[in-house]
Amino acid sequence: MKLFSNLISAIEITNKTSAKIEALVNYFKIAPDKDKLWLIALFTGKRPSRPVKTTLMREWCMEITNLPEWLFLESYSTVGDLGETMALLLPEPSHKLDLSLHEWMTELKTLKSKSDKEKKAFVLEAWSGLDQQECLIFNKLIGGSFRIGVSKKTLVNALAKLTNIDANQLMHSIIGNWEVDTISFEELIHGSHINYDNSKPYPFCLAYALEKELYELGESNDWIIEQKWDGIRGQIVKRNNEIYIWSRGEELVTKQFTELVEAVNNFKDDFVIDGEILAMKDNDVLLFNDLQKRLNRKNVTKKLLEEVPIGFYAYDILEYNGDDIRELPFEDRRKRLESIFGSIALPEHVQLSFLVEFNKWEELHSIRNNSRAINSEGLMLKQKKSPYHTGRKKGDWWKWKVDPLTIDAVMIYAQKGSGRRSSKYTDYTFAVKKDDALVTVAKAYSGLTDKEITEISQWVNKNAIEKFGPVRTVKPELVFEIAFEGIALSNRHKSGVALRFPRISRWRKDKPADEIDTIETVKQLITAP
Repeated sequence: MKLFSNLISAIEITNKTSAKIEALVNYFKIAPDKDKLWLIALFTGKRPSRPVKTTLMREWCMEITNLPEWLFLESYSTVGDLGETMALLLPEPSHKLDLSLHEWMTELKTLKSKSDKEKKAFVLEAWSGLDQQECLIFNKLIGGSFRIGVSKKTLVNALAKLTNIDANQLMHSIIGNWEVDTISFEELIHGSHINYDNSKPYPFCLAYALEKELYELGESNDWIIEQKWDGIRGQIVKRNNEIYIWSRGEELVTKQFTELVEAVNNFKDDFVIDGEILAMKDNDVLLFNDLQKRLNRKNVTKKLLEEVPIGFYAYDILEYNGDDIRELPFEDRRKRLESIFGSIALPEHVQLSFLVEFNKWEELHSIRNNSRAINSEGLMLKQKKSPYHTGRKKGDWWKWKVDPLTIDAVMIYAQKGSGRRSSKYTDYTFAVKKDDALVTVAKAYSGLTDKEITEISQWVNKNAIEKFGPVRTVKPELVFEIAFEGIALSNRHKSGVALRFPRISRWRKDKPADEIDTIETVKQLITAP
């Protein structure tokens, strides 16, 4: 545990991805293979289910420390994390437990079936044998809340640096079906449980936000214009009668979108196609809010398949019958794509993306402004001669999104941040009017300067009304302009609406709280073009 604890400490004290990768590489170099496997499992969401209820752990901690519940809750409110609160309150260890990560995880897996009495004995023995940092890690592991600031991509990049194995192959390997107890570390990283040659994707070509006037791009007939759809980018790989779907986040999502697999089966040729995965019904693109219902589902029910059918708009082709054609000009790749799609009758939900017809740059302004009417985010501008780049390259592909929607709302809750911002209130909940009351519409934590965050934190300390753990209810006085990309009706929210990517646009010090938007005016934005 000490080795794993040191790794977590090294990761948490830095925001630099390079430093996190270096810490991971150093860990992989010296940790036992079973510990390496458990690290990968924990960082990719393969942790076992929680064996002990956190309410019981809280009771045991108060019993050991002789703290009244009000003082424990006050401590929890200040710290903001239950596992960390208990680690800080528990007494110094009376002895030393020196188990490895995989030994602890094995114990936790067997603990689930035991009685509460046995669980208590196990937890108290662990608490009395671990130092404060190790105790914090233990609490997070046993409480099922093990979250750390390392993405799958960062983990994969560390493994790639360690092994010199292709990062995409490693991604496929670690997110595939495997169990810690039935595979070795070497077998996992070399993909003995997968067939990577058939599934290998390419790095996505990405666009920069348009930062110049259209006429500065040159002749308009040198460009191809498409809608920028609000789904998730995906590559459909078809090789040797096998089909795989990769997300832009380098995750294998084939099992989530079975209707796309069935449709692509109709093609006779092999290829790798780049496009957009969308929620589509009756040939219309639905909102991203609908698509979210299908994302990250281990099992897609028949009801969900009917309620949120999935479609795909093909943008580009990167490989054809085994040949990498990314260096061909975009206009030539587009013709190849049109030929493939024109050779077979396809269902409505799998289509070639349609091109925007225009003659002069000026015509694109009205087309872009009408994007929300078809649930599009704006326009994509692609140079006809451009190859399919790896990542971003300025000049060839531009995204020209519509301006965000905005509302004026009042802050009603504030919560302290974590890490370096744990002493300040950085997470806020906003509300609008509903009749004579307020109803929450969004949470946001970005868009303010450090100076504004400090000022707001000082105000919260003086104007907090109630405490709920780390959350403070505040007087509804501070008004903010909230910007967001889209809005949809939602049964999951009390307000009846869900905002897409809400963030703080500006602090409206010029506006009193009685002039904020109403829920009626907010809902009017749903149909606004």
